[in-house]
Amino acid sequence: MINDPFHPEEAIERERETTRRRLFGVVCAVAITALLVVGYAFIRRFHGQQILANQTPPPTTDKGPKGPPVAHILVDQPSLEKGMTKIGGIVKNTSPSELNGLAIALQLHRRKDGSSEEKLVPVEPGKLQPLEEGAYSLTLPASDYGSITLVGLRADPEAKLVAFTTAPGKPRAPEHLEPRTVIVKRLGRDGEFINTPDNPTKVP
Repeated sequence: MINDPFHPEEAIERERETTRRRLFGVVCAVAITALLVVGYAFIRRFHGQQILANQTPPPTTDKGPKGPPVAHILVDQPSLEKGMTKIGGIVKNTSPSELNGLAIALQLHRRKDGSSEEKLVPVEPGKLQPLEEGAYSLTLPASDYGSITLVGLRADPEAKLVAFTTAPGKPRAPEHLEPRTVIVKRLGRDGEFINTPDNPTKVP
């Protein structure tokens, strides 16, 4: 068709049209390939950010008390007596100021449904001078609560949480077992075997 001697202008025009179509096809192919590459890169980046977000723990707000510790708490090992659990210990004022209205915050975990509740146990005496000590104590039915956890120390004003340190207190007292005397009644007379062929007796 290019060498057609009768219509050289038409042949040239058709050749140009074919070339334009080929160039347009190449441009479209390049554009589509570029879009695919960009889309793949975007999806890969988004997926990586999502994985990173899942692996990074969410930021937490520290709601605990600020500043240096103002008290030192000794936690005695709980004791069990007559079905009751007793927990207690000592609180020492380690600050240079007087502490008022101290109360130990305990978290009680129920055996029945696993729920928990917080209970405030006052420290006696109510006012502690620097280096002075006070005591706290709480008695609960052992069948109701499975565990007790120290979660905080509150003080006036407004029963706000204050910083403290803690350490184990007195160990649990050893259980006292009452001595029992067992009397075994003899089944035979003195000098007589209890179990003989003539006098068979079942031995417990």
